[in-house]
Amino acid sequence: MLLVIDVGNSNIVLGVYNDAQLEYQWRISTDKQKTGDEYGMLINNLFSFREISMKDISDIIISSVVPPLIVSLIKMCQRYFNIDPMIVEPGIKTGIRIVYENPREVGADRIVNAVAAYTKYGGPCIIVDFGTATTFCAVSSDGDYLGGAIAPGISISTEALFMRAAKLPRVELIKPKNVICRNTITSMQSGIIYGFVGQVDGIIKRMKKEMEPNPIVVATGGFANFIAAESKFITKQDKFLTLDGLRLIYEKNVTNS
Repeated sequence: MLLVIDVGNSNIVLGVYNDAQLEYQWRISTDKQKTGDEYGMLINNLFSFREISMKDISDIIISSVVPPLIVSLIKMCQRYFNIDPMIVEPGIKTGIRIVYENPREVGADRIVNAVAAYTKYGGPCIIVDFGTATTFCAVSSDGDYLGGAIAPGISISTEALFMRAAKLPRVELIKPKNVICRNTITSMQSGIIYGFVGQVDGIIKRMKKEMEPNPIVVATGGFANFIAAESKFITKQDKFLTLDGLRLIYEKNVTNS
């Protein structure tokens, strides 16, 4: 079985594939202070709950936007799985041509998402990933990664609002029934949810003008469900897009090695 690990700024998402089938997946908090041993024990506990043995894992692939954790996770893979993991980094085969001023600047997660979206849905396409940051990525009909946009994520903006406005509380992200609300909590929820819908649709609309006609718009990430239902342009939601992209990249490199 294949273990895929996607390291984000806020969360690490892990998945176990049996061939092309995602059998299990977990989401844990990203902690740059944790050692490889700590992550090894944590993953062992997650596996034990699902009655999986670490010996069942034959290969591992990792993508990370948190460089300090790569070394810890490599050591964890070597010590607890006896595997040298595949790392998504410059030089790895993706099947995607990166049309970017400096291709090395593109985050691994954005490339992984582009590979998955193009393989699963074709091109042209736009991928919106709702994570710590909200990223927008454009892929052509030929599978070229064209670039995109990066905006503050919902959690960052919400936390900033709480921190900088003394009388505003932290709120749960729930869509209110109306945009015009009659109390502080629902007013904040309205501003956050519908404000981000406007931002997302505004950026997608402008991106579509610079692309080939009728791109498919795919949403992924932890906050996708809050926004996609209200968006005019998001046509597909794919909760496991990044995990699937890691599996696809692994397969490309094993097949072509």
